[in-house]
Amino acid sequence: MRSLFAVAAILAACGPPAEPKTVSMRMAGGPPNASVTIDDQFVGNLAAVSARGVALPPGTHRVSVEAAGHFPWDKLVEAKEGQGPIHLDVKLVPVPE
Repeated sequence: MRSLFAVAAILAACGPPAEPKTVSMRMAGGPPNASVTIDDQFVGNLAAVSARGVALPPGTHRVSVEAAGHFPWDKLVEAKEGQGPIHLDVKLVPVPE
């Protein structure tokens, strides 16, 4: 029983697990209804992502933006712990008729 208290005391001294560091990514552009995916996960339309931003874990991420009638937009983004916000300006180009 004594060793169980020792383990509990050590865990309490260590504190809660550290929160993972993230990097803020902000987007602007259009069209506002374009779909934004990061690493093949849908995160919202461009207007919503522009309004609230996205928290990225450190590493390389593929950001894709697509809308009907427009060429898709893709970019690899490197999120480095401690860096300031990443700003992306996305203007999708309409497909000619």
